[in-house]
Amino acid sequence: MKSKTTRFRGVFTALVTPMKPNGDVHLAKLERFVEHQISQGIHGLIPLGSTGEFYALTPQERQQVVETTLAAAAGRVPVVAGANAASTREVVAFARQAEQLGCAGVLLAAPYYSLPTPDELFQHFRSVNDAINIPIMLYNYPGRTGVDMSPEFIASLSALENIRYVKESSGEMARMTTLMRLCGDRLSVFCGCDTIALESFMIGAAGWVGGVANVLPASHAKLYELSVVKKDYVAARKLFFEMLPTLEMMEGGGKYTQWVKAACAILGRDVGTPRQPLCAATKAEYAPLRQALRQCAEGQRKK
Repeated sequence: MKSKTTRFRGVFTALVTPMKPNGDVHLAKLERFVEHQISQGIHGLIPLGSTGEFYALTPQERQQVVETTLAAAAGRVPVVAGANAASTREVVAFARQAEQLGCAGVLLAAPYYSLPTPDELFQHFRSVNDAINIPIMLYNYPGRTGVDMSPEFIASLSALENIRYVKESSGEMARMTTLMRLCGDRLSVFCGCDTIALESFMIGAAGWVGGVANVLPASHAKLYELSVVKKDYVAARKLFFEMLPTLEMMEGGGKYTQWVKAACAILGRDVGTPRQPLCAATKAEYAPLRQALRQCAEGQRKK
């Protein structure tokens, strides 16, 4: 199959899934949140990633989240839906659904828990590739899936027609450069580790998929503009250093989704708490979150 090609570039927000106090998905709030993200300059949206708690949603809720995101985006930015599940059959079904609903692409990690071998994993991705006609963004995050996709393995997958992007979340810069060297123009590399976003842009990454973009969308979009569009590396570094305390806290604290949602609330965009098994950030955790966000805000005011 030949995929429809609209080149993805820029900052794509790994969207949170807003929840009501009773734990139900808050679709009206999701609609407003999507509008806010686009108004702040975000270049693309990824519902149903790990920050979006896809694993805790029912199939019906997953469909509702994608439909709401697409309707709110209204074609202004590409929507790349997470289509992850534990079995190939489920992933194919979610990927086909995303295409039928009108998504620009799908985000696919390795199936979790089963720990497929490289040969089995290649067959898995080939099955999904052959079932749809929209681009696939691979998602390498061994810390989440228990499966590490090496640059060489990802390069072999790029021979498949629809696999055109990868979100590399290992946090290793050497992986980014190796992927670019091995894959060339066949595969566009997106940074998936918030704390190396600036370095990734400077070596030619096509974009950044970030969960903290839920919290600081304008800063994320500005960093892309400064480093990639304007190539003003001095200003980009200054902005990145202002963002780093927040980015480092989220990446290194072991409570990524919990703290992203808490930070949204601190800044006046309450999206509720995570669905169990995750729990809301504690009162004690709010203080360092506020301090990190304050540093970023103060840096912006000084400009």
